[in-house]
Amino acid sequence: MPDYRVPNPEIKHRPVRSFVRREGRATAAQKQAMETLWPIYGFEPASGADAGLDFQDLFGRDAPLVLEIGYGDGEALVDSAAQEPGINFIGAEVYTPGIGHCMIRTEQQALTNVRLCQLDAIELLKQNIPDGALSEIRLFFPDPWPKKKHHKRRIVNEPFTRLISRKLKAGGCIHFATDWAPYAEWAMDVFEACPTLENVAGTRQYTPKPASRTLTKFERRGQRLGQASQDLIYRTIP
Repeated sequence: MPDYRVPNPEIKHRPVRSFVRREGRATAAQKQAMETLWPIYGFEPASGADAGLDFQDLFGRDAPLVLEIGYGDGEALVDSAAQEPGINFIGAEVYTPGIGHCMIRTEQQALTNVRLCQLDAIELLKQNIPDGALSEIRLFFPDPWPKKKHHKRRIVNEPFTRLISRKLKAGGCIHFATDWAPYAEWAMDVFEACPTLENVAGTRQYTPKPASRTLTKFERRGQRLGQASQDLIYRTIP
């Protein structure tokens, strides 16, 4: 049986990141959560040829699987898990304060369908998620890297669409949301160019915000600044 709590060795020569690791300041409660709740809700995938996750072992059941990439403090992730108890949720985040906050909320609501890792989501997808395993991938408000010289850091690009197309099962969806208009246009261009994805709202159309997607603190702050959010949902096709 795989040991999901064996840390990954340091990986050298990594590709360009879509994030910059800024740990921020964790509260005492968040630090305590990392010590006491991580053994319950956290996992650290192994690396190597046999590093694929056993979701039956990880969750103790078989159920549709959703991956949320960069969930921040976990508002949307925890709300979704509470509203959809029949779905297993994996969250990939690199920032310790957010992970701690998410575990606290998960514990408060006594959720059993949430597992979290502190790992670059691209590495998780490449090394640990078997092809065709995911019902949905959620990517809400990733760093837009607005400066042109930094566009290469945007997570949404052609290699990303090829990767998620493999990891999603047939008919599985990628749900993307941003409040940075140029990034919404960029993402639409990239997704529309992928031959294995189709826009559920129609070619080059945004999807109205689903009621199930929690309006996060980050998004509310953007709205106060006059930044409208856009949602894009694409499903895999043969």
